[in-house]
Amino acid sequence: MSSQILLIGVLVGMVNFLFRYLPLRLGASRASGSLKRGKVGAVLDSIGIASICALLIVSSVPEIQQHTNKLLPTLIGCLTLTLCFYRTRSIVISTLLGAFCYGIAFKYLSLGII
Repeated sequence: MSSQILLIGVLVGMVNFLFRYLPLRLGASRASGSLKRGKVGAVLDSIGIASICALLIVSSVPEIQQHTNKLLPTLIGCLTLTLCFYRTRSIVISTLLGAFCYGIAFKYLSLGII
């Protein structure tokens, strides 16, 4: 087994764990009386984000290693997804906008416009 595969697996596992653990730890201190969901609700809310991030890392790292021209569009898409989710808290809108920005950046970079 290659050490890179083991390193990627450990990294993805740690990030996935933190996406599930940190909302429980940080959310408890910020929870207000009007928030009616408990720890189970926080875990279920974070599963979508953790799944998207885990799938994104696992599927994009080998592709970027083979085609380095996709690194910048991937970073633009991830940054857009993160900022949009921070502002809207909507996974659907953030995913669609991140994919759209990735496509636009990849198209313009492949044409040499940017």
